[in-house]
Amino acid sequence: MKRVRVIPVLGLEDGSLVKTINFKNPNYLGDPINAIKIYNDKEVDEIAVVDIRASQQGKEPNYTLINEMAGECFMPMSYGGGIKTFDSAKKVFDQGVEKLIFNTSCIESRSLLTDVAKLFGEQSTVASIDIKKSWLGKKGAVVLSGTKSVKKDLASFAKELVESGVGEIVVNSVVRDGSFNGYDLDAIKVISEAVSVPVIALGGARNISDFVAAVKEGKASAVAASSMFAYKNQDTNSILINYPSQEELISNFYNKI
Repeated sequence: MKRVRVIPVLGLEDGSLVKTINFKNPNYLGDPINAIKIYNDKEVDEIAVVDIRASQQGKEPNYTLINEMAGECFMPMSYGGGIKTFDSAKKVFDQGVEKLIFNTSCIESRSLLTDVAKLFGEQSTVASIDIKKSWLGKKGAVVLSGTKSVKKDLASFAKELVESGVGEIVVNSVVRDGSFNGYDLDAIKVISEAVSVPVIALGGARNISDFVAAVKEGKASAVAASSMFAYKNQDTNSILINYPSQEELISNFYNKI
């Protein structure tokens, strides 16, 4: 049986747990601390927390909240959002976070990724590549909540990030965010085949079958989801923090990859 990480992603805005669709119109879900407590009980592999507007609004990370969340986590926790300096990165690590997730700094401050990787390890330095189609229909990477284009092909961009010290890459799709239409398998596969570091699929998962497709077709090393773990009913979006049981994961995911 192959064991692959299954990671809930918590989006934050102004300290509240929210969920977007296509990176827009955040829907309030509740208190992130309560969500973390629920995930503790469900034997989650690890958790990722991202402040979705911090960099765009020029805000620093909310260190007090990060400390509270990390203190509640029984599993490894990653954090992204608003980390623009090495001092800020160090301060986030000091709150008990195991990994930092970088997006805007991947183009605005590549040296920051290198510095973090050198001191804290490549395994603690994660790049988030958000995917969006241009008006010509070509897929490319974007930053700042999907508002700024990187203007490089995905494979080359991913390779550059790994050369800078990144030890893991999250591949997220703007158009599939909150859609329940499945992952962007083509983009995930392009990046997975271009680099030697683990690649995490994110954006669009509806069910465990999408996890299987991400690993078998997209060549992902891990899978992540947000809406799938936040809503009870995908048609009405009634809120219920959830996660598959270990038995479900074994029979419907691990045994099929």
